[in-house]
Amino acid sequence: MSLNKGPLSQYVKYRSFFLMLIPVFAYFGLFHYGPMYGIVIAFKDFYPLKGIMGSPWAGLEHFQEIFDSLFFKAVLKNTLIISFSKLIFGFPAPILLAILLNEVRNLRYKKLVQSVTYLPHFISWVVLAGMVIELFSPSRGPINIVLQNLNLEPIFFIAEPDWFRKIVVGSGIWRELGWSSIIYLAAITGIDPELYDVAELDGAGRFRKIINITLPCMAPVIIIMFIFATGSIINDDFDQTFNLLNSKVMDVGDVLSTYTFREGLQRMNYSYATAVGLFKNIVAFSLVMLTNAIAKRTSDYSIL
Repeated sequence: MSLNKGPLSQYVKYRSFFLMLIPVFAYFGLFHYGPMYGIVIAFKDFYPLKGIMGSPWAGLEHFQEIFDSLFFKAVLKNTLIISFSKLIFGFPAPILLAILLNEVRNLRYKKLVQSVTYLPHFISWVVLAGMVIELFSPSRGPINIVLQNLNLEPIFFIAEPDWFRKIVVGSGIWRELGWSSIIYLAAITGIDPELYDVAELDGAGRFRKIINITLPCMAPVIIIMFIFATGSIINDDFDQTFNLLNSKVMDVGDVLSTYTFREGLQRMNYSYATAVGLFKNIVAFSLVMLTNAIAKRTSDYSIL
């Protein structure tokens, strides 16, 4: 086989592109795959001075401790309630936004709405949490000012157990609404315009076009995104919860990520925290695979 026609010639020809990939592979290798070696800590009684290899094996002791912990069960319950709420209300929201934006004919207004809805995604939760806290502040928050003008008592929403989960879910949807709609807008732009023209000739209105053309053509993307979204049921947003959480709502707002943070970094219970993290990842992976199998069987669309 000639060198000019072999695989090696392709590497030589496109060597500049392969060189550009080296930092990417290095990043994922060092910061994503390399740390996976630390998973073994979940099966050991880890002592920093002894190192991973020098620490004694504990078997499944830490996992047994997880399932026996009443506090873990309470935290898991909070995580599932918040995550399911985000999935139920947050997953359809960007789809609806993408469809509505597609129906807007005023390009300036469309771009304005896109910019306003995309912006929160690029702002850190440290900043956004401060904005949310100020918004619901009992003394100077605009919502409580309106309540006071209506002769109603101000409510410290962020410290009320009945309101905290709603604020977490709502602020999470608000932050990702615009950014998540991008992929659905891309799916809509890929729809053949002739389908809409034919439907219009048949007398179909906007709503009928959305039901019979837009949504069916978006179905593959919606299904794939839903498969990925199921993995987030057990994986909550640490940055959001950590910056909004306070002592008055710990019973309803403490989730697995903040629980793992306290156990691992504050109480230095490294092995137990690693076991909790491994449990989360196994459950998330199982949910994704299960949803993928169901989607493949029922719709022929899947990620594998």
